[in-house]
Amino acid sequence: MAKRIAVVDADKCLGCQSCMFACARRFGEGGLSRSCIGVRSAGGLERGFVVVVCRACKDPQCSKVCPTRALKKRKGGGVTLVASDCIGCKLCMEACIVGAVFWNEEINKPMICTHCGYCVDFCPHGVLKMEEIDVKE
Repeated sequence: MAKRIAVVDADKCLGCQSCMFACARRFGEGGLSRSCIGVRSAGGLERGFVVVVCRACKDPQCSKVCPTRALKKRKGGGVTLVASDCIGCKLCMEACIVGAVFWNEEINKPMICTHCGYCVDFCPHGVLKMEEIDVKE
């Protein structure tokens, strides 16, 4: 079984960005610039927050628009990046229907969640969870 990150209760999100900090720390970075998950306001404190994470699409549009096929379909949905094949055109970022392709300006490459689950352990309010996906190919 493959796994993916799921947003189980966005109403519990307080916007602490702990998930984002945890994701960036996976790469040995401090701060938020290397996070593959995003948290943003839904329109003021009374409206809450939106958690943006790759939804592990079965037929990912980001992969379809890549002219060099640098985004390969991941078992269970979503994609993995072959960085050496990426030309930095940003078409994948434009194609993602949930806005879950973030950009690393330093190396001019996309940052896409690999569904490792590291962020899940750092969410203090149970907004995120890892869920198993039945993979039938």
